[in-house]
Amino acid sequence: MRTVELVCDPALEATVRAAWDRLAAVGLPSLARNIHPTNRPHLTLAAVDAFPPGAQARLAALCAAALPLPTHLDRITVLDGSAPLVWLVRPTPALTALHAGVWAVLSAAEGRRPWHEPGRWIPHLSLALRFRDADRRRARAVAGAARPTGAFVGARSYDGETRTVTALGG
Repeated sequence: MRTVELVCDPALEATVRAAWDRLAAVGLPSLARNIHPTNRPHLTLAAVDAFPPGAQARLAALCAAALPLPTHLDRITVLDGSAPLVWLVRPTPALTALHAGVWAVLSAAEGRRPWHEPGRWIPHLSLALRFRDADRRRARAVAGAARPTGAFVGARSYDGETRTVTALGG
C-alpha cells in the first residue's frame, strides 16, 4: 500500500502530539503508544496498492505547488461509531482542490481505498485507533476542546510494505 499524506507545521504537530500524550496518560487508547519512527500526525489524502508509473513525480509537483496550506481543526469525534478517534479537519476549497488533484493523478492506480475518494473522504488527524464510542466524551474532555489552526507544510508517501516514508513536496 502507498499513501499520500500531508504533515503539519511544528506547532500543530505539537498540539496533536500533546493530545495523544494526554489520552495515554489517563489510560485511553492513543497513537502516543505507536513508537514506529514514521508515526506522526498526518492527513491522508489517498491510499492505493501502488503508484502508477510517473505518479510519484506528479504528486510531488502537485503538493509542492499547493503547500503550505492553512488548516483549522474542528471537533473531536469517533468515526463510524467505534473506529478511530479523530480530530476533524475543516475541508477548505484549497484542501478539497488538492485532494481532487491527488485522485486525478491516481486515477489509474489499482487498489484505491474507497474511504479516501472524493465525496466519501472525511478529512481528519487520527488520535487513536480502535476507539470505543462510549469513551468519546471522556476523550474530548482529555484531548481538549480547542479548535487549533496551523498549516500543512509537507507531503509524504508511506509504503506499507517497507514501512518507510518518502517526501512528496512542500
